[in-house]
Amino acid sequence: MRIEIEMGGQLRKVQLEQAAENGVWRASVDGESVTAEARLLRPGVLSLIVDGRSYRIVLEESAAEEQVLFAGTERMAYRVEDPRSLRSRRTHGGGTDGPKTLKASMPGRVVRLLAAKGETVRAHQGIVVIEAMKMQNEVKSPKDGRVTEIHVGAGDTVTAGDVLAVIE
Repeated sequence: MRIEIEMGGQLRKVQLEQAAENGVWRASVDGESVTAEARLLRPGVLSLIVDGRSYRIVLEESAAEEQVLFAGTERMAYRVEDPRSLRSRRTHGGGTDGPKTLKASMPGRVVRLLAAKGETVRAHQGIVVIEAMKMQNEVKSPKDGRVTEIHVGAGDTVTAGDVLAVIE
């Protein structure tokens, strides 16, 4: 299986092949070979051993368009491009057209607004900061555009799936 993963602004080409042993994978990341053992502990939680180092990976359940994982205490946004995926093919076909809504990924409290209504923003620019479970999460713009609607203010409480803003 071949996929492309973008993390921290870097695009990595990954080739995955399952080994004969259950849970063991041979991988090539940008042409460099890696052996990894992956075990799903429960939905959204993965135990990963890469070249002898152990990692606990937790996928954030998100109503927002941004995909996020936690590796230890580090929060990382990521994007996976799988050429076999319908979603990937749709994204490459002009996924930045039209208005995009930013939604709260989990219940929390709006700490601050980083952009105002009418402001021009760039892709991946922070728009709203939400505090949830004693962590601050920045909700970012999915595209270059203009903030046409802001539905929250500092101090507001939100639930998962609430619309925070609209970017056109």
